[in-house]
Amino acid sequence: MKLNWVLLVALGACVPPGNSTKDDSGTTSTTNVTAAPTYRPSIGVMTTVFEDNFDRVARPGPALLPTPSASVSPMPSASGLVLALGSGSATPAQPPVVDELGPNWRQAATNAWHIENGRLCGQHAQNHGVWLNRVLPVNARIEFDAIAENPDGDLKAEIWGDGQSHATQATYNNATSYLTILGGWKNKFHVLARINEHAPDRREIKVDKDSDDPKDHPVSVGQIYHFKIERNVGKTVRWAVNGLDMLSYDDPSPLAGMGHDHFGFNDWDVKVCFDNVKVTPLP
Repeated sequence: MKLNWVLLVALGACVPPGNSTKDDSGTTSTTNVTAAPTYRPSIGVMTTVFEDNFDRVARPGPALLPTPSASVSPMPSASGLVLALGSGSATPAQPPVVDELGPNWRQAATNAWHIENGRLCGQHAQNHGVWLNRVLPVNARIEFDAIAENPDGDLKAEIWGDGQSHATQATYNNATSYLTILGGWKNKFHVLARINEHAPDRREIKVDKDSDDPKDHPVSVGQIYHFKIERNVGKTVRWAVNGLDMLSYDDPSPLAGMGHDHFGFNDWDVKVCFDNVKVTPLP
């Protein structure tokens, strides 16, 4: 009898009835852990090099014709002007119109992106990017030139994303990709991030214009920055600019496969331009 009473007391001491907490389940950490994405092999993965220098052929715009009367017919002149017989007036044709981005690119719920002087440019995109319509393999090298048209810098690209996502709120913390940002936050940081560009685990370099290390310098208006982003072992993303190794992200839960197999450019507000894209599949 005494033994049974001792056992009951001991058992009751382990978890007092009505006083157990969530910590009793073994969950004691308050750190948010990102779950590993479910890997699904991509379909239609690119196997050859893709390149685009955005040199689009312009097509002539439609002529602005005056409304002819029943007795007067318009006649084109050798100079490209449209002459209205009997009136002596001439109306010039519209200037050449550059074709749209083309079949290899699509904008993410925006019209902020356009071709300008042989470059892909965007402004006021509010984190609505433009995606390449090619399926990346798990391992690839992505290269391009980036040019800032504003002292704020903010040269941004997304790699291994879903090819269609964009910001759904002011803070872009729900991307599907890795993000490289040169001169972000008004030229204060260079950042390599995963999913959330504001995440505490992002890799960053604080900009310092007086630093002896050129990696620390701010983005300069009009300068061409050659980006190279590479993953060749399925896990570590490496980013270099103008031949300088900037940052790397060793990811235990790599973004890869369906839903994480596209590349694109992005922008918040200031004008940015990109050129000479080259995507190389790697073994």
